[in-house]
Amino acid sequence: MARRHQADPDAPHVVICGAGFGGLSAIERLTRAGMRVTLVDGHLYSTFQPLLYQVATAGLNPGDVAYPAGGFARRHGAIFRRGELAVIDPASRRITLVNGLELGYDYLIVATGVSASYYGIKGAAEHTFGLYTRTDALVLRDHLMAGFERLSVDSGDLAITVVGGGATGVELAGTLAELRGTVLGATFSDVDPSRVHVRLVEMAPSLLGPFDETLREYARVQLVKRGVDIRLNTRIAEVTAEHVLLADAEKLPSDITVWAAGVAASGAVAGWGLPQGKGGRIVVGPDLRVQGQDRIFAAGDIAVNPDDPTPQLAQPAIQMGRHAAAQIVRLQRELATEPFAYHDKGILATIGRRSAVVQPAGRLRWLRLRGTLAWLAWFALHLVYLLGGRNRVSTLVNLAFRYVAWGHGGSVIVGDEPGDPRRQPGPAGSAVGQPCDGP
Repeated sequence: MARRHQADPDAPHVVICGAGFGGLSAIERLTRAGMRVTLVDGHLYSTFQPLLYQVATAGLNPGDVAYPAGGFARRHGAIFRRGELAVIDPASRRITLVNGLELGYDYLIVATGVSASYYGIKGAAEHTFGLYTRTDALVLRDHLMAGFERLSVDSGDLAITVVGGGATGVELAGTLAELRGTVLGATFSDVDPSRVHVRLVEMAPSLLGPFDETLREYARVQLVKRGVDIRLNTRIAEVTAEHVLLADAEKLPSDITVWAAGVAASGAVAGWGLPQGKGGRIVVGPDLRVQGQDRIFAAGDIAVNPDDPTPQLAQPAIQMGRHAAAQIVRLQRELATEPFAYHDKGILATIGRRSAVVQPAGRLRWLRLRGTLAWLAWFALHLVYLLGGRNRVSTLVNLAFRYVAWGHGGSVIVGDEPGDPRRQPGPAGSAVGQPCDGP
């Protein structure tokens, strides 16, 4: 357990906006150096984004992937304030939150994360489900379960489209394909599973672009075996409540469309007066200080160094948060800052039960893992990075039940009936407009 550090009331004050991977990873280094730290976030909890798709597909409880932000801050000697960043005033070193609260700072770390990017596609924001927040996952889960239930009382099929062939899209499509058999078999045994159609649409010529070609092909084959309809080299022109319209004029039926095709900064970032680069992300220099600022840092997905961009993944965010904290300590000691260098630890993705791909980095970069061994590695790594012992135990039990007991009469974690089955969550249901939300 981390020790609490009682800071001197006159010690420098660091405000961290965002309780995601980047923000949380910065706290301990700062409090150990004797600084006062305030963590700000729009939610009372930090969300473990990599497992949101398990919540959406009824394998995990929402509490399994959430950890109290205030509790984490207190354990490390910081304090927590709930709020969303509205204004940054570098001249007076103050920020203002949407709720009107003002906070002074000596140093500021912006680690607010990003939200969905729809690339200007007509209807995408209005008629697709996101998977970037805990709320997104719950809304999607309830619509999926309601869709399965409707099959038992109505005629017709259920078409589910996942847009985006990255890790999130592949993991969600594979789990949905397995869900089709387990849920219907255990709960709605009178429904023919073939009435549920899972489709994965990707604009690129392959899935899992950053992975080795052999692992990309393995993932594709595994999805096909699970009955997923994969559409590569496919551009979307428009999304409606009932269809996905492709650029070649083909109209695909889609009752539930999930957007996992990319991320960008929320519109609120433009009001902070900081330089923005590709995707609206905040432009930083080599040491992660915001361009043109001496006391403001940015870390995680929201930050981009145009000369040395990093992947928008958990590990870069964690390392950036730690580096930003270390540079603040150096500045306070009147030492020169050091450039950030990302230490790649590899990438991994799961396709479904006993099927995953792992591509290590460093000395093991030649190694390519797939199948059961890769799946066990994926399972173990996610348990390690989850916050809280209760969450780890609960996740271990629920995922073990999902992948061991399912197919033998297992059930799912259910929620409420959606109030309006055609109401799709737009920007208000995702991280858009919630700039202080972490992953």
